[in-house]
Amino acid sequence: MNFKHLKYFVATADTGQVSRAARLLSISQSSVTGSVRELEAILGVMLFERRAQGMELTKAGREFLQVARDILEKVDAAYQIRRGTSDISGTLKVAATYTVLGYFLPFHLGRMAQLYPHIDIQIVELNRQNIEEQLLHNQIDMAVALTSNIQREGIETLTLLKSPRRVWVPTGHVFCQGGEVSLHRIAEEPYVMLTVDEAAHSSMKYWNSHNAHPNIKLRTSSVEAVRSIVANDQGVTILSDMVYRPWSLEGRRIETVPTDVEIPTMDVGLAFNRATAVTPAMKALKSYFYSAFLSPKLQF
Repeated sequence: MNFKHLKYFVATADTGQVSRAARLLSISQSSVTGSVRELEAILGVMLFERRAQGMELTKAGREFLQVARDILEKVDAAYQIRRGTSDISGTLKVAATYTVLGYFLPFHLGRMAQLYPHIDIQIVELNRQNIEEQLLHNQIDMAVALTSNIQREGIETLTLLKSPRRVWVPTGHVFCQGGEVSLHRIAEEPYVMLTVDEAAHSSMKYWNSHNAHPNIKLRTSSVEAVRSIVANDQGVTILSDMVYRPWSLEGRRIETVPTDVEIPTMDVGLAFNRATAVTPAMKALKSYFYSAFLSPKLQF
């Protein structure tokens, strides 16, 4: 196993398609496919299910993804020892939505502080509408948000991560017995609807597009409440891998199951005002995120 195997695997997992991973890495599709197959042979497990809509991580693949990320991050940290820290300075006011702030951004803030100790990153939590408004009025420099929700003209987005959505069920649920599950079958179960970061609106778009309707038992803005209710066999839900954790606060296990239809991913990335001049501090933050998510370079 080498770093190329890990890099190509993570790129494929993040993008969901070999063709997208190849474009991201500026290499051929055959190189990505060959590397992933070699890695599966080395590990002795299937990391992906090959489907018409793309590459779906298996359970083993989802477990290995975090391991691969950890390895690549530690390698990057080792290189930073040699490179040292940057003397780029400045202040950045960065907004983040609730989900991004809770499940994506903290690790990267720590890494940015190590690499760019002279950049003062000021974080503010805002919803999507306020992010769009403040970006357009130059009240914030950038945002880390759910780019799949950004709508306003004049705002440019840079998607870094596409997190698949799956069904969450308690251990032992009938859906765990194998295979994909349909939305119409999910609709027969009590459903827990997350509302934070426009999750309910995003959910209803794909439910309605398949002429199915969830049997909503509870609406809540708390991911932990959803996790506990599902783990205690009081309902099911569909949420992204980014917010998935296998255990509830009570220590009960949660499993994930794929659906038989393609559900849009939850896309996370950067958002900024297209008309705003890029400062050295903004360029540093953009470059960091591109490096962290395996792009060989970023053009401005």
